[in-house]
Amino acid sequence: MHALEAQAFGTNCYVIAADAGAECVIVDPGVGVADRVSRLLKRQRLTPAAVLLTHGHLDHVYDLPLVVGAAPGRPAAHIHPEDRYRLRNPAGDLDPAFVTMIEAQLGSRAVWHEPEVVVELAPSCTTGARAPGVMATLSVAGLDISVTHAPGHTEGSVVFGFDEVPEGPVHPAGSQSEPPLQRTVLSGDVLFAGAIGRTDLPGGDPAAMTRSLRDVVLAWPDSTLVLPGHGPATTMARERTSNPFLRGRLV
Repeated sequence: MHALEAQAFGTNCYVIAADAGAECVIVDPGVGVADRVSRLLKRQRLTPAAVLLTHGHLDHVYDLPLVVGAAPGRPAAHIHPEDRYRLRNPAGDLDPAFVTMIEAQLGSRAVWHEPEVVVELAPSCTTGARAPGVMATLSVAGLDISVTHAPGHTEGSVVFGFDEVPEGPVHPAGSQSEPPLQRTVLSGDVLFAGAIGRTDLPGGDPAAMTRSLRDVVLAWPDSTLVLPGHGPATTMARERTSNPFLRGRLV
């Protein structure tokens, strides 16, 4: 597992592989990560099997065309059907001056085109029995990745989960009182360390976010490693006791 922070908005892009020389998945290629992803793939001899998108906001998909275009085989981009429309023009909801500011920061113009292959994350993706609350399971790059719809930040926000727990810099320093970590969740902009995703952006819905936190997030066991779309890694044990958005008001 490798985590790369984007050049704008602090978005986390994750590259997940069982080992060097294996297939991998790329999650949320944000602003200015394409070159670093390419170098990482070459250094680790990784072959992208899929690009997974937690949602379609610009800061999570900005470098998607570059990442897909440079990868052997042009891997498919996977996104929830309700956020699929955002891939037609992710900057469509933004003030043009804001996009210009990003371009000035990067020193290059935004170049967008839809990926050649887009897979909508729907129950038809499911292989085998569907776990409660899980809408799909993807078997890719040697991983069985659960996909759970968790709207609120956007209509089609999802979280990805798998049983392996990576070692290395993405692994938070845990307290001795916390249980051993047994599962990993990529929470996108649903849950952060000490916070939750905004609901005042395009596609946001406070009531839907409350339901997602109550029905999806609080169902995760304390032994879950949480890798958010922004900020540091955390654990469910830590968030259950210290995150003010999870304590009290959701019970």
